[in-house]
Amino acid sequence: QVQLVESGGGLVQAGGSLRLSCAASGSIVSINAMGWYRQAPGKQRELVTTLTSGGSTNYADSVKGRFTISRDNAKNTVYLQMNSLKPEDTAVYYCNADVVFSIAGWISAKFWGQGTQVTVSS
Repeated sequence: QVQLVESGGGLVQAGGSLRLSCAASGSIVSINAMGWYRQAPGKQRELVTTLTSGGSTNYADSVKGRFTISRDNAKNTVYLQMNSLKPEDTAVYYCNADVVFSIAGWISAKFWGQGTQVTVSS
């Protein structure tokens, strides 16, 4: 069906930057919104940012001005540029995509990546 594979996580010092990538593959007809969520230890998964196929973005207040989402539609890939990272940004980051895919007809569903760990040291 559809797979989302994230990459780019790691360990960085406070104030540093990381760039996450998420590539979608499979029997994709189109991708509507793509986005990033994160889950810190002991906390619920929360929205970080989303980007629609029309170019509309939505950011959590905690990351506005520091994180930027972008996508390459030709590659079915979404990126998250994270600057001025803070220790409170430490979490597992998950990619999410709202996909129309083909399997004996067209089906719309949301998919999740496996997650990538981002750790920011103080």
